[in-house]
Amino acid sequence: MRQIDIFDTTLRDGEQSPGVALNPGEKLQIARQLAKLGVNVIEAGFPISSPGDFEAVKRIAAEVRQVSICALARTQAQDIERAWEAIAKAESPKIHTFIATSPIHMQYKLKKSPEEVLELAVAAVKLAKSKVADIEFSAEDASRSDVDFLGRVFSAVIAAGATVLNIPDTVGYATPDEFAKFLQDVMERTDGIEKVKISVHCHNDLGLAVANSLAAVQVGVHQLEGAINGIGERAGNAAVEELAIALKTRQDQFQVQTTINSKEIARTSQLVSRLSGMIVQPNKAIVGKNAFAHESGIHQDGVLKERSTYEIMSPDSIGLDMDTIVLGKHSGRHAVRERIAELGLEVDDERLDEIFKEFKLLAERKKEVTTADLYTLVDAQTNNAPEITLEYLQVSSGTQIVPTSTLGLKYADQRYEDAACGDGPVDAAYKAIDKILGIDHKLLHYALQAIDRGEDSQGEVTISVQFKEHTVGGRGVSTDIIEASVKAYLQAVNRAYEHGWISIDTKSPVAR
Repeated sequence: MRQIDIFDTTLRDGEQSPGVALNPGEKLQIARQLAKLGVNVIEAGFPISSPGDFEAVKRIAAEVRQVSICALARTQAQDIERAWEAIAKAESPKIHTFIATSPIHMQYKLKKSPEEVLELAVAAVKLAKSKVADIEFSAEDASRSDVDFLGRVFSAVIAAGATVLNIPDTVGYATPDEFAKFLQDVMERTDGIEKVKISVHCHNDLGLAVANSLAAVQVGVHQLEGAINGIGERAGNAAVEELAIALKTRQDQFQVQTTINSKEIARTSQLVSRLSGMIVQPNKAIVGKNAFAHESGIHQDGVLKERSTYEIMSPDSIGLDMDTIVLGKHSGRHAVRERIAELGLEVDDERLDEIFKEFKLLAERKKEVTTADLYTLVDAQTNNAPEITLEYLQVSSGTQIVPTSTLGLKYADQRYEDAACGDGPVDAAYKAIDKILGIDHKLLHYALQAIDRGEDSQGEVTISVQFKEHTVGGRGVSTDIIEASVKAYLQAVNRAYEHGWISIDTKSPVAR
């Protein structure tokens, strides 16, 4: 059966989503999970775009094995040199170079003639070929490009050494039948097409990214590109999990297979959601929390009698545990270790000690500690220790008083504290943090949801914050929504501080 490669761009195109700012450690964590998922290519980033992106790509290339590590580069010599420097230690390095080929992009964005674009494309592929054997060339905005011109460009880059041709629907404009016919026309006009793999990269502006990608499979492409949870610029990319499960569930229709380990899908989706701060919508296909939920009495009756009446795939097939884990304050360290292992999470003894301490504190505040709680506890011990942490929080609020927050922060081994008033307890807490650290922010987005059912469930707060021209996401979890809100803001502050987007100007520390 023909194999379809999966090219994952969560760490490159996905990270370009507004409000997402992953640090190198977080990117490495996601890359390791993508390797477990079984993707064929990880596009680790755009090395020339920033020192942080370069460092992330370099770490991933050096530490993640058994998968091709790809770096993006424009058709400029300095981009390609920087990309090669980042991926030089990869087990299977790949350079992905691109240039726009549509009339509107060439005229208004590039301000170059078709002949100049053709020359740049060939020169870039030749330079990349002198560095690595595996070269992907993308014609940006291909779906709005002239078919004959694309044939010329693709023929030329194949002769120059390209091994993969990517035909993107960059602005999500195509429809499935139209895109399939377009791909066939392009392939017919390309000399040497039999020597390379054909890839597609579809965006979701009209909600057709997955449909267009599947249409491409039916006309013979070899690779599909996408991101976990469908994240990415604007309306996002084709969702990797939807592509993989669609091809698996309807193998009778597509007659292809992938190397994806579907039991890692839920874990990968949850990890990307937690670290990016982008909540998965409840009705999202495959990984949404309602994807396997049945509230209708008719549906419940059918599923109880035979699951296939309303489920075309099972929760277990994507590694999803639908049951509540009954762990409480009387549970021991061994029980917690065993359940973490059952979830497929790896922790050493030192991290387990810290997780168990936090587990006991949480168990005192909740009747039960659930699967989602355990994922959160493990995640908290996985990330790099933040520079700025919450030491204590006190708020007063009511209908007849001005909301006030007093809190203490730990920074550079010193404790700082201050108080502030606001429009509500969350606003007051954020203003107190700003006073302590000497920073200023603009809150763009705030969302609160319960992680689990029940009155004692933890609240999850996700926010987008703007510091000057930079937007950063943050996430916090607690049974207290004010504390969750503060944790979310401090995560955003730490991310901005790590990227060098804010500077800290504290007052004298408080004597202990």
